[in-house]
Amino acid sequence: MDKKNFAFDRTNFILLAVGMVVVIIGFILMSGGSTTDNSFNPEIFSTMRIKVAPVVCFAGFVSMVYAVIRKPKN
Repeated sequence: MDKKNFAFDRTNFILLAVGMVVVIIGFILMSGGSTTDNSFNPEIFSTMRIKVAPVVCFAGFVSMVYAVIRKPKN
């Protein structure tokens, strides 16, 4: 088969995989203990969960979009 028929090249797939890993890391950073009816856990409002993790997820989604719209070199 001719390689020119493929929409993505190896670099596109690598960028997609890296973006997916970054998004998964962001969701892992968002996870943690929860608050129940009997006890309050103030850690649910930590900077890591509210600010850092969403930015990491957003960066992963942006890199995945870039990987999709990147044009393979001839």
